[in-house]
Amino acid sequence: MGADKDHDWMGRALELARRAWGQTHPNPMVGALIVEDGEVVAEGWHARDGGPHAERVALAKLGRPPRPGATLVVTLEPCSTPGRTGACCDAILAAGGITRVVIGATDPNPAHAGRGVEVLRAAGIEVVAGVRAAECAELNLIFNHWITLGRPLVAGKIATTRDGFSRPPPGADRWITGAAARENVHRWRRLFPAIAVGAGTVRADDPALTRRWRDEDGAEREDCGWRFVFDATLATAAGPETAWRRVYADRWRERTIVVTSAAADAATRARLEAAGVRVWAQETTRGAAGWGEFTRRCAAERISGVYVEGGAELLADARAAGALDYAFWYRAPKVGGEGWGGRVDWRFADGAVIERLGEDELTRGPLL
Repeated sequence: MGADKDHDWMGRALELARRAWGQTHPNPMVGALIVEDGEVVAEGWHARDGGPHAERVALAKLGRPPRPGATLVVTLEPCSTPGRTGACCDAILAAGGITRVVIGATDPNPAHAGRGVEVLRAAGIEVVAGVRAAECAELNLIFNHWITLGRPLVAGKIATTRDGFSRPPPGADRWITGAAARENVHRWRRLFPAIAVGAGTVRADDPALTRRWRDEDGAEREDCGWRFVFDATLATAAGPETAWRRVYADRWRERTIVVTSAAADAATRARLEAAGVRVWAQETTRGAAGWGEFTRRCAAERISGVYVEGGAELLADARAAGALDYAFWYRAPKVGGEGWGGRVDWRFADGAVIERLGEDELTRGPLL
């Protein structure tokens, strides 16, 4: 088999993996396919946490033992330990017929990295590792962080003018970037299991904080991950329930968690909880102590990634506390003028990705 074929097959495996975009947390997205005599004969992907892994799905869809000399292509190194669904290396060997395995990214788990390759090679299977490795690893940026550090990936998102202003003057259009950039935001919302905003954003914008997109047949879709509201005083829930913002009153209110201080009003907290909204009370909601307590609670509840959408004050606090691991900075070509505020000046580590989205530009990657 040639390197070009391996490259193309891995591209298809990546397409399969992305079908489970944001649906596998805290597990990774993985795609796999089986090739016989140069033709793809079965495909599979990991669809959800606790479900069968991509390799097992592909083998099941084949419905028979692979023919001798078959190749398995998979975006992530096959697991070598049983877990909940059995080791995929065992399934590959038991299937028979597979004599070659093409792997994209190495398992980032330090306890497992490389072991799957060793198991397969020890059994006499040819292993070609590192095909489109960067793409395969980048696919699972949340999982990679989670499995190596044991805490959620906290990513900041902001939209600004070309010179970094994020808050338009009173009376101006609140949209800074164009439709393509806003659609891209929803794509990343779908990847992250949770979105976070500050109390000021909830009061000013009354956001839904849901994920909206069109599926392959053009139908409009909407769902909701976890929604965090950082509100130290529970000011966003003051007043009668009929006046509550939508995150406390819509059909997804049980997906809303308010992060507040231990000193917040007990009666307001009780009303929120009675309505189905969860409340996390902390000693503080800001600074290194507040973000540290927040991420530890997320880890305990297996929330592996948080997409912090602002406002500028919440993002500035997270940045100053060293809590932002990653960032999405959308910049429009317009320049801020009189009355603009919320200026940011983020610096990215080497290897940041830059994308054009209509007239706007997205820079994303780890922050310095």
